[in-house]
Amino acid sequence: MSVDLGRRVLVLRRRRVAVRLEWRSLVVCAVLAVALAAMAVLALMTGSYQLSPGQVVSALTGGESGLVHDIVVEWRLPRVAAALVFGAALGVSGAVFQSMLRNPLADPSVIGFSQGSYTGALIVILAVNGTYAQLVGGALLGGMATAVAVYLLAYRRGVQGFRLIIVGIGVSAMLDSINVWLILQADLEQAMAAAAWGAGSLNGVSWSQVAVGGACIAVLLLQAAMLSRPMRQMELGDDAAASHGVRVSPTRLGLVVVGVALTATVTAASGPIAFISLVAPQIARRLARTAGITLAPAAFVGALLCLTADYLAQHVAPTPLPVGIITVVLGGGYLGWLLFIEARRRL
Repeated sequence: MSVDLGRRVLVLRRRRVAVRLEWRSLVVCAVLAVALAAMAVLALMTGSYQLSPGQVVSALTGGESGLVHDIVVEWRLPRVAAALVFGAALGVSGAVFQSMLRNPLADPSVIGFSQGSYTGALIVILAVNGTYAQLVGGALLGGMATAVAVYLLAYRRGVQGFRLIIVGIGVSAMLDSINVWLILQADLEQAMAAAAWGAGSLNGVSWSQVAVGGACIAVLLLQAAMLSRPMRQMELGDDAAASHGVRVSPTRLGLVVVGVALTATVTAASGPIAFISLVAPQIARRLARTAGITLAPAAFVGALLCLTADYLAQHVAPTPLPVGIITVVLGGGYLGWLLFIEARRRL
């Protein structure tokens, strides 16, 4: 009797902790949603033609017409919507890989998947000057081919997260060289356009790209949500997950496809926006104080980081900068700190 009572008490305590963490995640997501709304209004207000918060809200609700409506809805809102949607996709993609590989350094832009997607899209741009749908296909093929290559090169009686990251960094450097060579071989106009796009930029993003990319990302986020429970169980190890009924290999394959597809969709629309998928899951985990990586807070943090970085890119310098430059500056220092922490842990 006493043993059964002790087990029940332990189960109740675990449930209470789980409920407490779930409520904290919900509160964190609500606070981040408010911050996103405030940042979006600020981005819609600021520019060469300054607007008031009332004018922005009125334009969004249909109360404005003419120049103010065009500035808010047609010119600035597509960029803000793209930053929100693409940032959320990058945050979830980073959360998937960091959870699956159980390593905070597991990021598509670090282990080569973003560079592979960029290579695939770059070939489509330079070879056939393809449409957005063709860019998505090329980026997806490039990212998946890179994922397969990294996985095979890192396989030694299984795949360990740290080995895969080291191999991915090497593959990423090789793909960077290939991308530079492709640009150098192109015509001047194509090379300039590809180089500017390759820095990661939301300049010129249209409603059609936001709509198509948003639809693809919505489907992929739904798939990621469906895989979130087995993904969290796999953080305990493959054997422990299998003992709980998780089909480890199909689940891992599904997570890789979802993570690469999210990265490829964003890359096809805006180029490779680096480091958001690295930073967002870790910030979200610290805010929610969860033991592992959770997808919803990572999505909100990714959206806020991308929107904030794009706002700084437009207004921090005399001329607008690609958003990728700001994320590289911010994320590079964070990556160095993570590498230092990981090296100390393994000494």
